[in-house]
Amino acid sequence: MTFPDAATLLAPLGPWFQAARRPMPWRMDDLDRPHADPYVVLVSELMLQQTQVATVIPYFQRWLARFPDLETLAGAGEDDLHRFWAGLGYYRRARLLQAAARAVLAGGWPRDLAGLQALPGLGPYTAAALGAQAFQWPTAALDGNAFRVLARLLALEGDPRPAAPALRTWLTPALVRIGPSRLTQAIMELGATVCAPAPRCPDCPLQGQCRARLEGSAHRLPPAVPRTPPRAIDLLLVAIASPEGWLLRPPAGQGLLAGLWGWPWLEPGPAAGAAEDSADPEVPSRSWPGWVQVYTHRRETIHPAGFRLKAPRPAPAGLVWVPAATLRGLPMGKRDQRLREHALAADAFAGGPGSGAPVPWQALAEALWGSPAS
Repeated sequence: MTFPDAATLLAPLGPWFQAARRPMPWRMDDLDRPHADPYVVLVSELMLQQTQVATVIPYFQRWLARFPDLETLAGAGEDDLHRFWAGLGYYRRARLLQAAARAVLAGGWPRDLAGLQALPGLGPYTAAALGAQAFQWPTAALDGNAFRVLARLLALEGDPRPAAPALRTWLTPALVRIGPSRLTQAIMELGATVCAPAPRCPDCPLQGQCRARLEGSAHRLPPAVPRTPPRAIDLLLVAIASPEGWLLRPPAGQGLLAGLWGWPWLEPGPAAGAAEDSADPEVPSRSWPGWVQVYTHRRETIHPAGFRLKAPRPAPAGLVWVPAATLRGLPMGKRDQRLREHALAADAFAGGPGSGAPVPWQALAEALWGSPAS
């Protein structure tokens, strides 16, 4: 397929974006100059990986208030790092962001796209987006939004991602003429707000030039990429208190929730009809209504419960007792934060068993310690 001239085809995006762009704390008003602080763009792009703008904005603002520059971030402790990322998901990004900050401090900002891609956490898209927005380099950034816009604009059949090299070459003259930062952000904005999965063609500044709209194929392009459904699991998530504090899993070095503290959990969740097993006057208990926690590759049905031991007991293997006074400040993911709020409530163990599913305490104690606990 022969593509029309990119600079001519995409010219309407410049004035449209000037009028329609959403305010974002990392955007400069003047898009014709390099960004005043490339670190700001780096933080925003790492946070925006697989995360929506509305979710990112409050995290970005808190992050910049705590880590305003490369130096502050590079010197931060791991718990502090994860505390300010907790709840944003994909926690490995926080550590990669710190590693990138340290690399820039050691060697300066890279001078080309290959140098940016060599920084920790920066793949082809993130490096190109950083190059265009921070340094005004004509580097074509192609993410899901950009692929969708271009697939419809050029009526590309099938998955547009294999055409990435040709699309980057095609976009380069337009980035030079319209402006790298302006055009890059305009394409992102169009894909996020107008050329969405369900397109709003009448509102599009490119509707007269869009081949898919003219052919009536905008709603089916690009084709949806089949996804493996998330694995469904039940988890019994438990907050156990004792005179020594709260029983927690210390942060792991890698994995889904690396760098975060968590509650003990067992799989599968509690069996129905276990009320008789959970009655133990020596172990005050409480359960709460459950919820569903969704991650990219798994869907957890959470059964939350709390128990209070009256006597000290050694922590099971892989778990530690954490002083009660420190629990509030520990970095946790959203799932564990939610149980923490229940556990720290003033009446956490008052008023009977609670409204959630009954939990078999003896079975839980045997699973954790190998023998009943009291």
